[in-house]
Amino acid sequence: MKTPDYIVFFIYFIIVSAYGLYVYKKKKHEDSKDYFLAKDSLTWWAIGASLIASNISAEQFIGMSGSGFTMGLAIAAYEWLAAITLLIVAVFFIPIYLKNKIYTMPQFLKTRYNDTVAMIMAVFWLLLYVVVNLTSILFLGALAISSISGLDFGLCMIALAVFAVIITLGGMNVIGYTDVIQVVFLILGGLVTTYLALDLVAEHYGSSGALNGFNLMTENSADHFKMIFKKDDPYYMDLPGLAILVGGMWIVNLNYWGCNQYITQRALGADLQTARSGILFAAFLKLLMPVIVVLPGIAAFVLYKEGVFTTEMTLNGEVVGDRAYPVLLNLLPVGLKGLSFAALTAAVVASLAGKANSIATIFTLDIYKKKINPSAGEQKQVQVGRWVIVISMIMAVAIAPYLGIDKKGGFQYIQEYTGFVSPGIFAMFILGFFWKKTTSNAALFATIGGFILSVLFKISPNYVDLEFLHASGYAIPNAEGVFEIPFIDRMGFVFVICVVFMYIISMYENRNGVLADGLEIDRSMFRPTAAFTVGALIVIGFVVAMYGIYW
Repeated sequence: MKTPDYIVFFIYFIIVSAYGLYVYKKKKHEDSKDYFLAKDSLTWWAIGASLIASNISAEQFIGMSGSGFTMGLAIAAYEWLAAITLLIVAVFFIPIYLKNKIYTMPQFLKTRYNDTVAMIMAVFWLLLYVVVNLTSILFLGALAISSISGLDFGLCMIALAVFAVIITLGGMNVIGYTDVIQVVFLILGGLVTTYLALDLVAEHYGSSGALNGFNLMTENSADHFKMIFKKDDPYYMDLPGLAILVGGMWIVNLNYWGCNQYITQRALGADLQTARSGILFAAFLKLLMPVIVVLPGIAAFVLYKEGVFTTEMTLNGEVVGDRAYPVLLNLLPVGLKGLSFAALTAAVVASLAGKANSIATIFTLDIYKKKINPSAGEQKQVQVGRWVIVISMIMAVAIAPYLGIDKKGGFQYIQEYTGFVSPGIFAMFILGFFWKKTTSNAALFATIGGFILSVLFKISPNYVDLEFLHASGYAIPNAEGVFEIPFIDRMGFVFVICVVFMYIISMYENRNGVLADGLEIDRSMFRPTAAFTVGALIVIGFVVAMYGIYW
């Protein structure tokens, strides 16, 4: 990067830091709920922006762009179907949380099941968030920023961690409102990158303009503009055909957006109408994400196919899709490169801050306050939360350098291995929401049994005979002739098995006098306003149109 790029980036840093300091001084933290949840403080637009800022990170900018390079527009299913998922969460999940005054996911499990289930999952989520999520965000972010700026990888990692800690120590108020600025930079910088990437394609073919570039991409790489893969497609194992629309993809999205402290925390401190409006706003922003992160990857593929930056896209003699976005950024004009660099940094920092705040919230409210120091006052809880933020970030910095990059790409790698736990957790939540007879032991089975089942299906040649699934069209033989299940299909099977066994266990215990504690539910709270309904129909209509065009 040149001096003007660093000036643009420095302006971004000053704006975010100054606004964060202003919010912190204006909204002093009176108690733990204010600090961790910004109770009754966040507006709908702050909630929506914070949801997207926390979700979009290097995982998308680098990993999803890399998947766009290798497999094309189909990877946008994660984003466009997530927009519809957000609507489901807003209508059915958030009202239950707010009606029952739920502030953390372990608190929900304690209210619905018991202390044992809640504590097991609290510890599990802490380990998952610190060891997997926080470290992967930090690793991918530092890797991308280092490759673009030329700065040392370790220095980039420490700088990202420090910047995130500064924002996170201010609490959810500071995170929520600074995320608005982060999203502005994220979207503005992302759209600029996309425009210039499409213009580069047009220029290569002797034309100009982003629209011409897009048309040329669809003409010269039609195979990268298919939303549904057939079984003979090499990427079917990652995105298995119609299962994307009617199968395991919904488990991925509903678990992430509806049963995840990291995400739901943004809406748990608001009233129902504000929370729903914020989530609807996030759904609209989600529709933009493939334009920002997938199209640049496809543009990089088209240029690579034409012989442009063939050297830059290879590592140790192999083409690495995850290098697509950093390579594109290095082609941008001076000044605009700084803006795109700021967008990428904003995405990483916002995600780190959101994750660290969720770690602090779960540890402080569900472990420290409940088990370690029940008499802890409000200020003590805030103090503990701040220490947890610092310690968790130090742990992430220590662990992150030891992470590697899977050949299939960072985004797909993260999705697959998160899928080992998603089916069981989602089964536990969804039955806990809507079936009062679900018992604690049934929930424990879903938590532990779901993980074990996922592992068995993954290492199926030794433990599970998949020939019957092959006959049904689900299991696919690999190069060695061994049957494998696409991980999205695997999640669907594990989820169904968990639900069946949860039903059996619950019915058995109910007959033997074991009664479960249901949640307080009023059916009227599931009715959205007319304005929300109109907005939801627009979102759904857009997604349906995209699948209709690029089927």
